[in-house]
Amino acid sequence: MGFFKEKGRIRKVWNSFRQTFRTQDPVGTKAGMGRMLSRKPLLLAVGAVALLTLAGFSGNQFVQARTVDYVEVYHNGKLIGEVSSEDQVKDLISSKQKQVQENNAGVQMVLDTGTITYSGKSAYNAKPDSDATLSKLEGLFGSHATGVELVVDGKRVGVVKDKATATSLLKRVQSKYAPQVKAGKVEVTALSYSTDGGLKSKTALKAVKFVEKVSTNTADVQPGDIADPEQLYLQLIKGTVKPTKYTVQEGDCIGCIAHKFDISPQVIYERNKWIKEDMIKVGDVLDLTVLQPQVTVETVENVTETESIEPITVIQKNSNLKAGQSKVIREGQSGKKQLVYRLVKQNGYLMSEELISEVVLKPSVPAIVMKGTKVVLSEGSGQFSWPVSGHRLTSSFGQRWGTLHRGVDMVGNHNIKAADNGTVSFAGKRTGLGNCIIINHHNGYETVYGHLSKISVKKGQTVEKGQQIGIMGNTGHSFGTHLHFEVHKNGALQNPLKYL
Repeated sequence: MGFFKEKGRIRKVWNSFRQTFRTQDPVGTKAGMGRMLSRKPLLLAVGAVALLTLAGFSGNQFVQARTVDYVEVYHNGKLIGEVSSEDQVKDLISSKQKQVQENNAGVQMVLDTGTITYSGKSAYNAKPDSDATLSKLEGLFGSHATGVELVVDGKRVGVVKDKATATSLLKRVQSKYAPQVKAGKVEVTALSYSTDGGLKSKTALKAVKFVEKVSTNTADVQPGDIADPEQLYLQLIKGTVKPTKYTVQEGDCIGCIAHKFDISPQVIYERNKWIKEDMIKVGDVLDLTVLQPQVTVETVENVTETESIEPITVIQKNSNLKAGQSKVIREGQSGKKQLVYRLVKQNGYLMSEELISEVVLKPSVPAIVMKGTKVVLSEGSGQFSWPVSGHRLTSSFGQRWGTLHRGVDMVGNHNIKAADNGTVSFAGKRTGLGNCIIINHHNGYETVYGHLSKISVKKGQTVEKGQQIGIMGNTGHSFGTHLHFEVHKNGALQNPLKYL
């Protein structure tokens, strides 16, 4: 049809050209006919040029009208096929990415398209097979998931979907053993009160950390590698359990066995509730089974306790009173002091304890008693001195791991001294305490010194405050060289820190 339209246009031009000459010299006159005949070659030439010009112009338009632009598509440098436009490929990628994500809900997916490049082309009556090209290209696509792996001491223990999930999971593991931890905070204080409403203790969480090296790294994985956060949490805190039994040997003690198996003494007490006052004997079978989590959370806590200070008794001599007679001039009043212990725990089990601070809040008021002039060197004053010079407390008095710790443990100078005047009522071996000394102070008080390596006094001997009575040791049910020190008042066990 386009060709016939162009032909019609040429005919109209030619007719117009002819009409022009007719108007200038009408046909029918001799002059007009002569001029017309003389111009005929010229007219033919001009007409031919016009026809050729119009024909060439029309041919170009005809070809141009049928020229098609298209795009060659290359995948990793290899020609795949032809499409009408780049937008078709981009739409395919977008649709495929959406499909892959929908098929793997809850997982961050990446569509692996490879490197796609394009080359623009054009040709007469070109017909690119877009569908075939897109189908072939789609078959070359792959996909993978991205996740965050949890690595403990260089070993991958699991993969979660993203960084936020990994961070939340690790904080949850830490909070299991330090539940007071808040986001962005480490030091947390918790108070407990005695029955009379007074302050009993205060716990400050100073640090929380993993013992192992724990890191998180972004990784390319398969969708099936992404773990459920709840299952991974249980895996981290429970780990594996291997039943362990141990038969008590000669010379064993609770602390020694705990050290041998690298566990807290608390584990032994919890798993063997039949143990009373550290009493174990050769042949006893202990259950030492303990969870082996994949991570170990270590917490450092400062525990502040308030203890009373028992008043000392000041003796005033009165020659008017007979020997052995006494008269109370002033009743004593108890004071208060603040003690701070540092506790180190691993996964909730106490690993070490140390007294790091002692502050007197309210001094005690001494009792004043008037007595006869007879001096009795074996009678104590009720004011005790530390039995160890340069002392450092390593275990306090009270409930520990479900059992009562009857005194305090301390280390320092190995020379053990009498805490007050008195008479040695026992000097020898005692179950649990090993080499032991007991001093009767003849005022209702007794003091006990345990785990000695050497005893330097004898039963019935009178000793003075500060006199050396033995050497620090590791005998009996003891773990490491230290002194176990007890105070008894009228037969009742006391916290020694009330008097020291």
